[in-house]
Amino acid sequence: MTAKPKFVYEKDDLGTIGEVDDNEVDRIAECFKGRSLFITGGTGFLGKVLVEKLLRSCGGLKRIYLLIRPKKGKDPQERIKDIFQNVLFDQVKQMRGEEHILQQVVAIAGDVLSPGLGISEKDLETLRQEVSIVYHCAATVRFDEPLRNAVFMNTRGTKYMLELAQTLKHLDFFAYCSTAYCHLHVKTLYEKPYDPPADPHKVMQACEWLTDDEVATIERKVLGDIPNTYAYTKSLAEALVVEKFDELPAVILRPSIVIPIWKEPIPGWTDNINGPTGLLIGAGKGVIRTMYCNSSGYGDFLPVDVAVNGILVASWRNITAGTDKTNRVAHMTSSNDIKVSWAEIIELGRWVIENKVPLNGVAWYPGGSMKSNYWVHFICMVLFQWMPALFVDALLWILRYPPVLCRVQNRIYKGFEVFEYYANNVWNFDNSEAVKLRKLMNNKERRTYVIEKIELDLIDYFTNCVLCARRLILKESDESIPAARRHMKVMWVVDKVYKGIWIFGILYMLYRCFFAG
Repeated sequence: MTAKPKFVYEKDDLGTIGEVDDNEVDRIAECFKGRSLFITGGTGFLGKVLVEKLLRSCGGLKRIYLLIRPKKGKDPQERIKDIFQNVLFDQVKQMRGEEHILQQVVAIAGDVLSPGLGISEKDLETLRQEVSIVYHCAATVRFDEPLRNAVFMNTRGTKYMLELAQTLKHLDFFAYCSTAYCHLHVKTLYEKPYDPPADPHKVMQACEWLTDDEVATIERKVLGDIPNTYAYTKSLAEALVVEKFDELPAVILRPSIVIPIWKEPIPGWTDNINGPTGLLIGAGKGVIRTMYCNSSGYGDFLPVDVAVNGILVASWRNITAGTDKTNRVAHMTSSNDIKVSWAEIIELGRWVIENKVPLNGVAWYPGGSMKSNYWVHFICMVLFQWMPALFVDALLWILRYPPVLCRVQNRIYKGFEVFEYYANNVWNFDNSEAVKLRKLMNNKERRTYVIEKIELDLIDYFTNCVLCARRLILKESDESIPAARRHMKVMWVVDKVYKGIWIFGILYMLYRCFFAG
């Protein structure tokens, strides 16, 4: 077992916040009072947390309209009921009542892939008459999405949203949720527009004219130095929003890598295994044992609840600024406040899984390390990922169970092709706008919508992340933790024996080559 990491990253400005005065007004909640909002992507990770925070902290709003696709034979309003069954909404349901929030949140049937968003004329008229705030969060976040699909979803979908926004009679604020990682050629990104890699209108036209196969054949040439279709199409979408700055009260919000909840309403909550959560699960299950990565480098990670707080504070600032809209781009990033290296993340995650929250069905004892040399990484991947996977799958086949680990390793290998680009490069993000906003907020607002330099006990945070992933994604009960600990000890022995056999074999071969001859 590894020793407990000695570092706990602490940066805390909350201690400088004075006591909340009972007479202080939450001007952010007041800003939303009586308003109707239209949100796309409300069923996604960020979208769910945004909806929950609005319902919990801005209870005076009139209505939230969510663009929802009919799915699996369910109408959109039924899907909203299903969404509210998630534990994320338990607290707000207790506060407001489930019936009340189901009246506040209304489904609009449609799809960002369809012309006019596929919204009926009746629903369009409702939006035109009522909505004054729009959040466009819908996007495909798959890095390996085929270019044509990504253009239709991320770029053309944004075009359709801007066209709808221009018909809203009472629009005060349009927010496009972009990403801090969409202008990868800029190593220090500032809160300003950047030129797109191509004309977004011509790219959309080309994708409409050409077939999937035809676009696929030219995809790599079209992307150029940009490593994936996600960054490419998000940068094109930003350009479309910039074109409308003179016509719409539009802003671009750039969150960085959004990770599980830090504080509220459920520490560690997530609904996916993207980003660090996937690494934690993969490493904790023993199927990820080596990574080609600059261990001293870092990514810009931001807990989703802090990102949502930033979105709401930026909304308030822009809505109340009137004509004083000096900055139409805002970053929701953390690297200027907190830098956590990849090595620290791996060390912390390994310690938490080994000592506090082991996972069930560990395929191999968690271990391994990051490699700065690709060929050392490749050799370790063959020896300690692929060969154990072959060994375990062979046992499964003998026992007449379906083999799974080689398939898992193939998915990991493809995922690493994307991850390695980001893990071996470092970007910095200016967050001057967030610093300005902190100074404008009163004590009540700063506690309700935390965008400060947060105090972050990484061990507690990672423990909560693994617990939530265990309960909500892997469906592993807390009662199985003692059994998981016992299994972990068994796999520790198996790991040592396996390594011992390899060391013995190598030494024996060396002996045969140099001495036995």
